[in-house]
Amino acid sequence: MSTFKVASVRFHTDNIIELSIDRNGIAFTPGDCVAISNADGISRPYSVCSGVDEPELRFVIRCMPGGVVSQWLAALKPEDDVEISPPFGWFCPGQSDEPGEPSVFFATGTGVAPFLSALRSHPELKPKMMLYGVRRREDAIALDYLEARTPLKLSVSGEDAADHHHGRISDRLNQIPMQENTHYYLCGLDAMIDEISEWLEQRDVHFTNIHREVFFNA
Repeated sequence: MSTFKVASVRFHTDNIIELSIDRNGIAFTPGDCVAISNADGISRPYSVCSGVDEPELRFVIRCMPGGVVSQWLAALKPEDDVEISPPFGWFCPGQSDEPGEPSVFFATGTGVAPFLSALRSHPELKPKMMLYGVRRREDAIALDYLEARTPLKLSVSGEDAADHHHGRISDRLNQIPMQENTHYYLCGLDAMIDEISEWLEQRDVHFTNIHREVFFNA
């Protein structure tokens, strides 16, 4: 663990924050996580959502009820110290396939973070489709950016879907591209990942073309 300075804590909603930490030259690969510790040394992994050329490390974090780390992070102020581990991980959206092979992104909640990092780091990255599921429309992170960068299909499971699909992203699987050699990247809720992985495998998508990163357990 190394000590870093907090740059800012911004509340995206009442329970989702964006934490920015002075980078101090630390290198990472889009999709990497770091473990962030609270004052008692208890740590949780969080995925970087910033691009590799940005001066800060940024994270989107859901503040869980009773969360000993997330609630502590939400109370931090600029210039406070925070302990983080070196970056680690194996989930690399859009980077596991060969050049020219298509990709499709699936995210729920703050599982959008590694996709944001990949898109911000690689302007040439152009997924065939991105399916993004949230409980409330206001929970959608960087929505304008994602709509500009990807063929985005937002699904809102709550009652405020407005002009977006009401339901889950797994309701829209018949819309996803199924070309040969397509790579599918899934990040977020374990139940979503398991359901969509099974659906893809039943359609003869090889398991090596299904890339998974579980953020939450149902």
